[in-house]
Amino acid sequence: MSDEKLGVGVIGTFAWADKAHLPGYKAHERVDIVAVCDVNEERARAAAEKFGARKVYTDAADLIADPEVRLVDVCTPTHTHLPLSLDAIAAGKHVLSEKPLHTEAAPAFDAAARADAAGVRTKLGFTFRYSPAIRWIQQAVASGELGEIYHIHGFEQNQQWLDPDFPLRQVAPDAKRDELIPSSIVGYGSHLIDLMRWIGGEFDSVVSSMKNFIPERVIRGEEGRQRVLIDDGTVGLVEYASGAQGTLQTSYIAVGNYPGVEIRVYGSKGAAIARLISEYDVQETLHVATKENFEFRKLDLPDSTLPPGTTLATPWPELYYRNLVRHFVDEILEDRPQECTFFDGAKSQEIVDAFIKAHYERRWVEVGT
Repeated sequence: MSDEKLGVGVIGTFAWADKAHLPGYKAHERVDIVAVCDVNEERARAAAEKFGARKVYTDAADLIADPEVRLVDVCTPTHTHLPLSLDAIAAGKHVLSEKPLHTEAAPAFDAAARADAAGVRTKLGFTFRYSPAIRWIQQAVASGELGEIYHIHGFEQNQQWLDPDFPLRQVAPDAKRDELIPSSIVGYGSHLIDLMRWIGGEFDSVVSSMKNFIPERVIRGEEGRQRVLIDDGTVGLVEYASGAQGTLQTSYIAVGNYPGVEIRVYGSKGAAIARLISEYDVQETLHVATKENFEFRKLDLPDSTLPPGTTLATPWPELYYRNLVRHFVDEILEDRPQECTFFDGAKSQEIVDAFIKAHYERRWVEVGT
């Protein structure tokens, strides 16, 4: 391993950048936070001071053009993810984008192809791939430790919007509020789909039911409660190409803490359950069983699976993002195989689209049709 450092520029310095992205870069000894950028200059300067960035920009084009910046991190509102990422790719920069890259699959597939053609690396911010427990399960499946996989169940559910007076972040200006608006399947489902596909392989077909449970809510920037029929709970079934079965559930209104992710895998030789839920001063737990010893036991992973300087008590945004940053920096500087790329983001969006189509058409839908 050389002493080479990777110059990073972060576009967007609001809450998620402050809690996850920037702490991840600051903690990595081989990262040089060259610059931060935000349309709010005061916020950008505060972030630069807090995390040690050497330059401050208010125009993303200036950060992307900076010759010291080799990796561009896009942590901005959803509608800006794709254009900023494409600008970075065109400039020959590696890119990490928050999800979703785009709300349609085709433009995301196109961005992945452009990155490959340009010879740059991409990563999508699927935070939970970088949970030590999730990574243990993925490797146990890939190695055959759990045998032939029969069932994969994925949940992301918490009480984020159980209280109708806790403001929704946003509703698309052109959304028809008297019709069901896909929401939890998009915001939460994309994470679950990525994990379930990474662990179990390609989806063949899906069926789903989306539902609105709380029809009147406060929306950020609007007065009082508004009638808005967001999908605040979705249940889906999955048929994998391998023949395995899957279930998926997303919910904004299920009692429980953040992030509320649970993955359960059952195979011919054993089973594993990862719970990524902040409870009792830890961020996650892993339980395993075998067909011979079928009572589930807690498995404590070694400290080496955690990013340096963290414990399972480290807040989950920082814990998992430190791991994500560590993997991406190593992929770039050590020329390691890519993982969790824009192509994976496009596949996730393609499957989200299939779940939505399955609900509205009340039938099984083959992925990609």
